[in-house]
Amino acid sequence: MATFLSKLGRLAFRRKGVTLLLWLLAFVGMGVAASSAPTPPADTFSMPGTESQEAFDLLTEKFPDASVDGATARVVVRAPGGTKITTPSTRTEVERLVAGLGTSSPQVVGVADPYRSPAVSISEDGTTAYLVVTYKVPAAEVDDKAHDALDAATERAREAGLTVEAGGDAVKIEQAMGGTGEQIGILVSAFVLVLTFGSMIAAGMPLITALIGVGIGISGITALGSTFGLSGTTSTLAMMIGLAVGIDYALFIVSRFRAERAEGRTPEEAAGRAVGTAGSAVVFAGLTVIVALAGLAVVNIPMLTKMGLAAAGTVAVAVLVAITLVPALLGLAPVKVMARKGRLRYAVKPLSDRQRRRAAKHEAKLARKTKPNLGTRWARYVLRHPVVVLLVGVIGLGTIAVPAASLELGLPGEGQMSTQTTQRKAYDLLSESFGPGFNGPLMVTVQTRSTDSTKAADARTAGDEIGKALAKTPGVASVSPATANKAGDTAILTVVPTTGPTEKKTEELVHALRDTADGLERSTASRILVTGQTAMFIDFSQTLDDALLPYLALVVGLAFLLLMVVFRSVLVPLKAALGFLLSVAAALGAVVAVFQWGWLADVFGIDAPGPIMSTMPIFMIGVVFGLAMDYEVFLVSRMRESYAHGARPGEAVVDGFRYGGRVVGAAAVIMMSVFSSFIVEDNDFVKMIGFALAIAVLFDAFVVRMAIVPALFALLGRSAWWLPKWLDRILPRVDVEGEKLAETQSAPRSPRESTLVG
Repeated sequence: MATFLSKLGRLAFRRKGVTLLLWLLAFVGMGVAASSAPTPPADTFSMPGTESQEAFDLLTEKFPDASVDGATARVVVRAPGGTKITTPSTRTEVERLVAGLGTSSPQVVGVADPYRSPAVSISEDGTTAYLVVTYKVPAAEVDDKAHDALDAATERAREAGLTVEAGGDAVKIEQAMGGTGEQIGILVSAFVLVLTFGSMIAAGMPLITALIGVGIGISGITALGSTFGLSGTTSTLAMMIGLAVGIDYALFIVSRFRAERAEGRTPEEAAGRAVGTAGSAVVFAGLTVIVALAGLAVVNIPMLTKMGLAAAGTVAVAVLVAITLVPALLGLAPVKVMARKGRLRYAVKPLSDRQRRRAAKHEAKLARKTKPNLGTRWARYVLRHPVVVLLVGVIGLGTIAVPAASLELGLPGEGQMSTQTTQRKAYDLLSESFGPGFNGPLMVTVQTRSTDSTKAADARTAGDEIGKALAKTPGVASVSPATANKAGDTAILTVVPTTGPTEKKTEELVHALRDTADGLERSTASRILVTGQTAMFIDFSQTLDDALLPYLALVVGLAFLLLMVVFRSVLVPLKAALGFLLSVAAALGAVVAVFQWGWLADVFGIDAPGPIMSTMPIFMIGVVFGLAMDYEVFLVSRMRESYAHGARPGEAVVDGFRYGGRVVGAAAVIMMSVFSSFIVEDNDFVKMIGFALAIAVLFDAFVVRMAIVPALFALLGRSAWWLPKWLDRILPRVDVEGEKLAETQSAPRSPRESTLVG
């Protein structure tokens, strides 16, 4: 592996023009393909194998004229000054609002007039009413004109003195994404790169190559969107992961190139060794990330599977960019990529007398500067106090992880939006006037069946009978009369809970209704299914919860095998996996404490603490696992390289931190700054993702990889690299540490000799 990648790196370095041209053609070609591709399909959400999805499929089949997938807007109207909504003047304005909404957009199918069914649409105190606007297209296809028309109609009603707010999936969500926070994150990343390298050229390479890789990946997703059903949001995860690993991979190769040049190798030799050693680590780190992302397929939710595979493809592009485009760019600036001070040491052209004197002066200064760097000092400290460092790290993370035992999963709803949004205001108005369960109604489908001896009963009659039975279930506020389809074989009931859609009692009610339905199916000869948005959210959370352990077992198990091949050890990958689980548990504990319990809610601007978004743990595991294995591979591979070349275990740990500690720390700080930028966004769930990823990287990089891992190496000694002989014979040898490179390449020149290489 190392030999092949070394040859590839040297080839890209020598043929830099051709390499750059090929990547430019790929970038432009993908951009053209994306721009000429059909419009990506709208987001489709399905959960095969769940009762909610089965019911929605049945409704689509049995009620073809109804727009089951169509978007809806619930417009809540409250009369001014506590007056009744039925007073003549108020009724005139409400009817004008109904008429305006009905003609506001060609996408509107109809508007439910609250005065035609006052028992349902007007509150008991008579002050508040709601009307439903139905669209013929899904929420993702509601255009800007329709959004603007809805806003204009509600604003006119407000000007007439009514309190009007709108909720539902047809209402435009205002989010300030990609604003100041993200810009700050990018600026911090650039600043950290400049501090790390001391060169603007070196700092710019990881950013430029990462953007090129992400651009190609996202363009490819767009170009293939209509073919494979990849919606516009599929690229969200791909962009986040692609930028993260793209910067990391280029950072490590550029850093290794500079280290090889500092040891006196020529630019081409340095590029070859950088790609052969650090590039091997990049390949295997990339494989672990791809495993984690592709493993999302085990969740069996098509949307997550597509997002994971698309992101995995972008990571593959990032790996190819790192091992080919980065050395080509290094070929363009082999000297300027070095730190500004002392660049004359690395000049590849003959030096003038003045330049020789400056270079000699700088080398003399370096000779006097014998103080070890921070990574070396920290590694030596850990080697002296391994038990203390290990106990502090494990106990500290274990304590932070305690709140994770109270983790409650849910999906984002209007009740968790900012109190300044119209959706949240509409949600609160409905809760106050109609009860908290009104925001999360359940839908029950009743399909009558016939047998050899009996004819199918009338669905409406059976539905009403079933509705009376379900109404006796504790937690049910009301059950609507049954509505049958034209064929008369399927009916729909609406069940309103007494509790809100995200409350635990509502989840218990859904399970209770399904248990009751199982008993009613035989007596009514019907097929009864409970669905609705609230039930689907509950099923979604349950599906993710059930898939969490299999997903962890898959990604950790496959990564364990990969790391065992890389490091020729059983204990090293075991430590890596256990350390990752510890950091993830601590990150989940911190998320629960802040976003579920409300600790420091004012600091982070959280309006309504509540359940943790169901997709967050899965996404966090996938993202953080990839980054954690990156840091593990890059840091420990340098230790393995030193150990393979004859160093004692303790010396190998110090060498790993001397050469890799600063770079791994810089990569972690960059990722933390990027993820932290999402914390300043308005949406609580965006804050949650940013906070979770940032703190998980903090725990994993600085506590697990830089404290717990070297402490364990110090305690285990040579046994850390133990591998049974029979297993050693079976496992393929990939030579990540570059042992064969040391045999095939010439010894490095001294720094003074390298200045004269022309």
